[in-house]
Amino acid sequence: MKTTGHVFKYADNVDTDVIIPARYLNTPNAAELALHCMEDIDKEFVKKVQQGDVIVAGWNFGCGSSREHAPLVIKTCGTGCVIAKSFARIFYRNAINIGLPILECPEAAEEINAGDDVTVDFDTGIITDNTTGKTYKSQAFPPFIQNIIEKGGLLASLKDND
Repeated sequence: MKTTGHVFKYADNVDTDVIIPARYLNTPNAAELALHCMEDIDKEFVKKVQQGDVIVAGWNFGCGSSREHAPLVIKTCGTGCVIAKSFARIFYRNAINIGLPILECPEAAEEINAGDDVTVDFDTGIITDNTTGKTYKSQAFPPFIQNIIEKGGLLASLKDND
């Protein structure tokens, strides 16, 4: 499984209140929520993001509250992957649970620039910056987590096992 897209780059400590501001959490509709993804730090994100695009960020991405809405809106916007130096633990688990691929790779997060075109191979953990030609090695997910992501989340993967 792979994704290819343009990079949106953010700094350290992007918290869940920035990913999806609490003032919009009055609807259960993921598509409506996704219209406000990242708007407090990047008003252009939802206007520009395309299917498969990649968010690259610094340390502690997804810190703050434990709301599962944060990875959900990132995925609903069409983002193919988030690469960061590190993730907040609850965000990491919520991302897996809803089927949003995320990879920790400090070197890639440091060197890949906004606007670069990248390809991420989830089976191998290889991140290729197609703009610079440089490759980075992240830890690939074990098969059971790859299955969760491929099925679109934990609940969908459990239904397939019935």
